[in-house]
Amino acid sequence: MTSVVPIDSAKPAAQSALPRVGVLLINLGTPDTADAPGVRVYLKEFLSDARVIEDQGLVWKLVLNGIILRSRPRTKALDYRKIWNKERDESPLKTITRSQADKLAIALSDRSHVVVDWAMRYGNPSIQAGIDALIAKGCERILAVPLYPQYSASTSATVCDEVFRVLARLRAQPTLRVTPPYYQDAAYIEALATSIQTHLASLPFKPDLIVASFHGMPKSYVDKGDPYQNHCIATIEALRRRLGMNETTLLLTFQSRFGNDEWLQPYTDKTMERLAKDGVRRIAVVTPGFAADCLETLEEIAQENAEIFKHNGGEQFSAIPCLNDSEPGMDVIRSLVLRELQGWI
Repeated sequence: MTSVVPIDSAKPAAQSALPRVGVLLINLGTPDTADAPGVRVYLKEFLSDARVIEDQGLVWKLVLNGIILRSRPRTKALDYRKIWNKERDESPLKTITRSQADKLAIALSDRSHVVVDWAMRYGNPSIQAGIDALIAKGCERILAVPLYPQYSASTSATVCDEVFRVLARLRAQPTLRVTPPYYQDAAYIEALATSIQTHLASLPFKPDLIVASFHGMPKSYVDKGDPYQNHCIATIEALRRRLGMNETTLLLTFQSRFGNDEWLQPYTDKTMERLAKDGVRRIAVVTPGFAADCLETLEEIAQENAEIFKHNGGEQFSAIPCLNDSEPGMDVIRSLVLRELQGWI
């Protein structure tokens, strides 16, 4: 008679027998060089994505190629040079995302069948290169990790679009999972709160209030059903509860608008101007929608918006760093990845 081995006494399969699993961290992207040609290549890829600019008709193509790509690369290249990592000759976004992947690999090093890599939706290293590298290392399963806490079609969805396009060209496809948005995940809210409190404790002044600035989006996209605005609101409401703040002490704003259409409001730059004119003298700004510091946080917020605030009467301004590869930030990424890898590892 065949004996039955109790489930709780059964030994797990050896790690060497487990199929290899790839984890691909994916962020927005960056130019390869901080000059007009490099920025032009990046902007062309970015602004030619129908998820970013939905109307890709003839008028937009004429504007993009005849006006934007002729003038904007020069001015944006100057902005990139202000924040460029000269030691590694790359943008901070690339430096930080690489470090996030390296630290995640260390955190998962006890699982020898897990391979971690990183990629950019636009620019290099590409998603194609990331998936190819994981497959070359024998990964039969891949977890794609869009590093966007709040979902939007122009960020999370376009990452999925590109991952699916890459897989569509393969005869032997790896099994795929994609992490969900984590806009009100407990670990994420706790990491944000810890980061804010730690930064405020290091300042020589006490801010009158905190402004939370998210990347903007055309209002029409939300009107069509994009959940991004609701996700941003949910993040700030959870963060207010955690910090014991309210809508007058932790403000929600949107930055980086582009073109003439109405975008989500209130606008960050207009809010800076209004606050200063209303007598607010000391503020701190946090950017919860960015998993890593980049042009929009290091130049647009920490430099451009700081100048707007001070020009209109503000006195002290501090930009709170993104979670980046800090211990709290890595706790968020690690917990998200381990949760979504259940059943695979």
